[in-house]
Amino acid sequence: MISSFKQYLVEETKTIYFTWGRMNPPTIGHGKLLDKLSQKAGSNPYRIYVTQSNDQKSNPLTYMEKIKTLRKMFPRHARSIISNKKLKTIFQAVTSLYDEGFKSVVMLAGSDRVIEFDTLLKKYNGKKSTHGFYNFQNIRVISAGQRDPDSEGVEGMSASKMRGFAKDNDFTSFSQGLPKGVSNPDAKSLYNLLRKRMGLKEEKFFKKHLRLEEVSEDRENYIRGNLFSEGDEIVIRDTDEVATIKVCGSNYVIVETSDGTKLRKWITDVVKVDEDPDYHDGTYNYKPGRTTTTRRKILTKTSVKKKDNRNRSMIKKPMTTLMPKRA
Repeated sequence: MISSFKQYLVEETKTIYFTWGRMNPPTIGHGKLLDKLSQKAGSNPYRIYVTQSNDQKSNPLTYMEKIKTLRKMFPRHARSIISNKKLKTIFQAVTSLYDEGFKSVVMLAGSDRVIEFDTLLKKYNGKKSTHGFYNFQNIRVISAGQRDPDSEGVEGMSASKMRGFAKDNDFTSFSQGLPKGVSNPDAKSLYNLLRKRMGLKEEKFFKKHLRLEEVSEDRENYIRGNLFSEGDEIVIRDTDEVATIKVCGSNYVIVETSDGTKLRKWITDVVKVDEDPDYHDGTYNYKPGRTTTTRRKILTKTSVKKKDNRNRSMIKKPMTTLMPKRA
């Protein structure tokens, strides 16, 4: 006898789909896995379980930090991401599904772990153990079509690579491993949380991580972060215009002029304000915020003043100095 609507749904479907993983941290690879799970489940319900292992090296984020991150990162699957600290093993997870009344279970796993999970789940089917008891009519483990995103050496983006990027202070590569819907502030927050849990200092200045060939001293200094930084005021060499660096690219910078125009310039096309003699205690008498037009007026006025001074000095000189000497 069906006693509740929930039980009715279970009796109606009888089959539940699920996946199980570390997801430490979640990546675009996990996003593909969850989308595949939803697709395979079709009209059937599906569940997403994450491990509760926690250590600095391979599992830096806590269980609840992963749950919170997953739900925010993949809102489409948020209701299917299970938060239950009692389910510490995959066997406890499937036991809970059996207790809900499901008759068949289908697990979605990375292609490299299908045989492993299929063997484990079927081994304890119908047998009482410390995890409890489950006895499904049918157990299937199917491939997600790619390797487990948590596996070492997996192609594309993996949790292991993401931890490596955080360790190497490479935010650029780290951010590329997150879904497009993740905002920059959220990406930085996750990056710093991961570094903190790994026992590393949080990063406050997010510079581009660059890997360029040793071509010039300027490039080498740029790579090391010794040449330019975001927020620096620079002078564009070919126009003498002052601008502010907004983005540091691989071998270029994106600058913003005083009128709000954004330009892309090679690192050799710009120079810091305090390194240009014309704009620092020089003839231009530069002050931050002064426009190009104002500087040109200053230059013109300075040039005229110097010319007038030369003329006056000539006028003041005695006539004898202007006449040829007698033989």
